[in-house]
Amino acid sequence: MQRINLQLHSLEMLLLKPLSETMTNGSKLPEPNWYKQLYCRARYFLKDNWRRCWVMLLWLSICAGLFAWKFMQYRHHAVFKVMGYCVCVAKGGAETLKFNMALTLLPVCRNTITWLRSRTTLGRFVPFNDNLNFHKVIAVGIFVGAGLHIISHLACDFPRLVHATNDEYEPMKPFFGDVKPPNYWWFVKGTEGWSGLVMLVLMAITFTLATGWFRKREIRRPKPKNRFTGYNAFLYTHHLFAIVYALLIVHGHFLYLTKKWQKKTTWMYLTVPIVVYACERLTRTLRSRVRLVEKIKVAVHPHPASLLSLHMSKPEGFRFKGGQYIFIKCPDVSKFEWHPFSITSAPEDDCVSVHIKALGDWTEDLRDAFLKVCPNTERKNEIRQVEYDRDDAKSNPRFPKILIDGPYGAPAEDYKRYEVVLLVGLGIGATPMISIIKDIINNTKRLGDIEFGNPGDASAPTSFKTRRAYFYWTTREQGSFEWFRGIMDEVAETDKDGIIELHTHCTSVHKEGDARSAPLTILQSLYYAKHGIDIISGSRVKTTFGRADWREAYERIAQENQGKRVGVFYCGMPALTNELRYLAKDLSRKTSTRFEFHKENF
Repeated sequence: MQRINLQLHSLEMLLLKPLSETMTNGSKLPEPNWYKQLYCRARYFLKDNWRRCWVMLLWLSICAGLFAWKFMQYRHHAVFKVMGYCVCVAKGGAETLKFNMALTLLPVCRNTITWLRSRTTLGRFVPFNDNLNFHKVIAVGIFVGAGLHIISHLACDFPRLVHATNDEYEPMKPFFGDVKPPNYWWFVKGTEGWSGLVMLVLMAITFTLATGWFRKREIRRPKPKNRFTGYNAFLYTHHLFAIVYALLIVHGHFLYLTKKWQKKTTWMYLTVPIVVYACERLTRTLRSRVRLVEKIKVAVHPHPASLLSLHMSKPEGFRFKGGQYIFIKCPDVSKFEWHPFSITSAPEDDCVSVHIKALGDWTEDLRDAFLKVCPNTERKNEIRQVEYDRDDAKSNPRFPKILIDGPYGAPAEDYKRYEVVLLVGLGIGATPMISIIKDIINNTKRLGDIEFGNPGDASAPTSFKTRRAYFYWTTREQGSFEWFRGIMDEVAETDKDGIIELHTHCTSVHKEGDARSAPLTILQSLYYAKHGIDIISGSRVKTTFGRADWREAYERIAQENQGKRVGVFYCGMPALTNELRYLAKDLSRKTSTRFEFHKENF
């Protein structure tokens, strides 16, 4: 009897263990030695970030090499006797500045990045998804290089030269003329001086308004000062860099200490990147004008979840992949602004659709522009819809014109490389996931037809590996579920094999188990059991109240997919990013399932 009780106690302890402990595959507790812990952390870090590490190491090595090369070159220059190490630092910083000013153009060449990540194998070694982050890192390098160059010249080189004796100035005559500069103002008013100072001012304005505080209006300013913050200020001031690059070429031609043209290397650094970037911008402009949107179907969803959905006819030659995005411009709202939006339609669909939530000035103006041409409805809470055909003479002439540019690659399009995917959308961040879900359904149907010997579907993509998908959509507004209710119902009805597991969470209602939400939970369960319809979302997918338990979700997926790679794709506000990334790393180390985290980055 005692033996039976002991066995029951052991079974009880096993069942009470956390799931994460039962799936560790014999993982050991952390070593007490600090150096072994440090080694394990470093190994995990390199395993997760090895592509970022080698790119950053290469970039830092090039910057350090250029600085050291120029530093030593001027260490043995004739001007060193007067200017000292100040001129070495100034010229070393200038060399890194030229390199980074050339390099910073490449990460923002969207067409080139999309082609490289989609058509070549470089994506396995280069983190193209981090192109904008790398663009920001290079901006820091520009700031450091410019700071070293400007401070060394203004605070050290020029004062030393002005106060040099006639004997000390003798070796400087080939560079500054037979007469010694009379004062400090002589350097400032020269071409080299004023061009450098103007560049400094323009770059300071551009860098300041590009920071998150100003670009996202995290710093609240009263009207009319708020015009100097936000996306418009970021967009327009960023175009000041055209002037900066022109001045940089001028500044690099009129140099104090270099007279031979072959040693003036500024144009050598900039020529190829500027040509590539110019072709990029020309391609975008021509493509947006040639690819006209002939037919548009518009639906404006009511408040509080105010949303604008656009279903547009595909321009000729327009092809995209699930998870990609396009840029949209409406000249009636703004003649210059282009904004990115995830594509919500599947590649096989006849149209290309986007869903735009009115969150800022431009999106609210776009919604209002379409509301003006939508017919009024009897009820305020009813969706207002209108269709437009450019070839139809009876169409509304006041209908806003829409231009599109793209498609462009995004992290979400890599989902096809995984047999199992976890898709997480926060609010409007569900848009790229909807396109992926549609694509999974279409590809699964085509692959299923091949298995049954249908010769008509032999063109099904062989690169498609996804066989299981978990979709979590978390939103605060109940009206948001109306956006994709038809798609959710379609998945619930057609997915007989349970390939796609759908979860919707409404955070404006207290979590299940809370006494305050108990009556609603009971009503929801009774109605769903009788009609098969959820009273919250109005779809066949039952809504869960409160936030999702992400650790529990990860652990369950790990248990169901042991030994597999799971691609985690998230799109939404940054608040959830760190938690999902941490859990992906944590469960990858504690279980046999490897989670690879990807985040949308516009």
